Amino acid sequence: MRFRSLAFSLLVIALNAQLPYKGFNPANIDPSVKPTQDFFQYATGSWSKRTSIPAEYERYGVDQEIDARTHQILREIMQAAAASKAAPGSEAQKVGDFYASGMDEAGVEARGLASLQSLFTRMDGVKDPASLTTVLAELHRLGVFAAFSFGVEQDDKESTRYSMILAQGGLGLPDRDYYVKDDAKSKELLAAYRAHVGRMLGLAGFDAKDADRILALETRLAKASMTKVDQRDPNAIYHAMTPTELQAAAPGFSASLYLKALGAATPDRFVVRQPAFLAELGRMIQELPADQWRVYLRWTLLRNTAQALPKAFDQEAFAFYGTRLQGTTAQHPRWKRVMFAADQGLGEALGKLYVQRAFPASSKAKVLEMVENLRFALKARIQGLEWMSAPTKVQAQQKLAAIRVKIGYPDVWRDYAGLNIQRQPYVLNLLETRRFEFQRRLGHLGQPIDRNEWDMTPQTNNAYYSPTMNEIAFPAGILQPPYFDATADDAVNYGNIGATIGHEMTHGFDDEGRQFDADGNLKSWWTAEDEKAYNLRAELVVKQFDAYEPLPGLKLNGKLTLGENIADLGGLKIAWDAWKLSQKGKAPQPLSGGRIEGFTPEQRFFLGYAETWRTLTREEAARLRVNTDPHSPAKFRVNGPLANLPEFFEAFGCKAGDPMMRPEKDRPAIW
Repeated sequence: MRFRSLAFSLLVIALNAQLPYKGFNPANIDPSVKPTQDFFQYATGSWSKRTSIPAEYERYGVDQEIDARTHQILREIMQAAAASKAAPGSEAQKVGDFYASGMDEAGVEARGLASLQSLFTRMDGVKDPASLTTVLAELHRLGVFAAFSFGVEQDDKESTRYSMILAQGGLGLPDRDYYVKDDAKSKELLAAYRAHVGRMLGLAGFDAKDADRILALETRLAKASMTKVDQRDPNAIYHAMTPTELQAAAPGFSASLYLKALGAATPDRFVVRQPAFLAELGRMIQELPADQWRVYLRWTLLRNTAQALPKAFDQEAFAFYGTRLQGTTAQHPRWKRVMFAADQGLGEALGKLYVQRAFPASSKAKVLEMVENLRFALKARIQGLEWMSAPTKVQAQQKLAAIRVKIGYPDVWRDYAGLNIQRQPYVLNLLETRRFEFQRRLGHLGQPIDRNEWDMTPQTNNAYYSPTMNEIAFPAGILQPPYFDATADDAVNYGNIGATIGHEMTHGFDDEGRQFDADGNLKSWWTAEDEKAYNLRAELVVKQFDAYEPLPGLKLNGKLTLGENIADLGGLKIAWDAWKLSQKGKAPQPLSGGRIEGFTPEQRFFLGYAETWRTLTREEAARLRVNTDPHSPAKFRVNGPLANLPEFFEAFGCKAGDPMMRPEKDRPAIW
């Protein structure tokens, strides 16, 4: 994913009028730094010096500036819906009632935990493996994924069908490594987590000392879990099993009982992401005492619903997950937190109202035009690769041609008829949205693949590539300045937006995406020689990013971030080619070939790219992201790929030995 895209629209024009610059802001440049030494600091350093991170954010930059505009529109939509007399069952009624219940702080306080009491009672009934399995299923139906994860997804190796997916999960910390590392910082964080769990239990009237038993259970789950790096191999997390094979692989876990509690029929097969984890979970279900499972289930429910519980729970959860883990010192205002929940639970209902105000359908045509320019450029690059054989090129071209494009919002909107939102306790509405989504996904089984479905809501400020769908998508929420400036020159727009489109296309050919064919199946289409040549080039990317150190003693994980780093480098190359191709046959523009604000078009291409990565991040959040995020920090998403591009060297006069010019033997050249 990459937080970029583009659009031509009335909204864009209106926003452009508010911006004091075209494509990038020269005032952000730090003249005390040479572009050949640290281009990120050069291009954004003055902005960083005059900017501070607001208390409610763990990081702040272009994305948050765009979000502020979108969030204000969403707030007005929700407030209007809550104040209206919308027809019962309408999307406006559901959006309005969800928002009203979330903003009813007095009601939340008065209700306490009463709305969860029936679930706590069900947990009290856990006496043996059978009753535990039943309660796990009941919690999963509410989107509370204790112990493991379950879902229905497009099958990786048979992209024309949906399959039941069983995967590792159940942890309260962001990643399994937090439980198993033994350095001082990790031990300190684990102790803080234990204290947080105890405080949450105490607030609920349970025994705070049970935090030790919860941590022991989660640690056992963590030790059985795969690392994030290991999970980047799609074949390593694909294990198709019949019900009989699953029972043999994890005899302690009764899939038949679990599915019966879900009200789901037993499928012809499952896809198990981590068989070793499921086997260990089965042993834990059989071996651990029921009372230890009960306290773990209570904690998991509290953790998953804290945002909709009385203030003491909400603040305690923020103190750990917000302040301790990410360094933020103040929560987002309540309306914004409710808006985030509405986006997750009623995303397309809210999105339909959003695009009516903020994204005219006419924008799609212009976006598609740019996409096709980039597709043509990538086609030419594939054809010109010296290291790839002709048979593999044929397959690559077929895949590229088959990439589907989604722009703005769905052609077919999601039906929320089965979602029951009322002016009831907020936590019940929250759980109802999760129940609805779980049931909606479960209903996909046995149905044709829904190719109109989106993985993001229309108001989302992001973009994505789906390997099983072989598609790229740009929601309306990201289609606004400064990611694209209709009044700016082509060079800066291609450096920014072109790199975005190229980035998402390249994901179809990164170290994971390249393993899926044109139809979205996990199936090799490479010759052995070409695969070896690709991996050798990818290792250069790993080596480059392994060397980066965002904080003293904290280095990046080149294997974890490999896919995004490949996409950044490929995206820039494709964008450069598309920009150059787009200028052929055009009448000379008044400033063509000349300087704008003192910079050549080539320089503006790269400045436009760097402009939209200007970001400040708190140290705590930076540490969290380095450990868990497949994206490199902003600085290295700029300096990393640019240090490999001869076009950049020429634009800014880099010479051998400059930090922004890597030796030729160390430069990865894939796409």
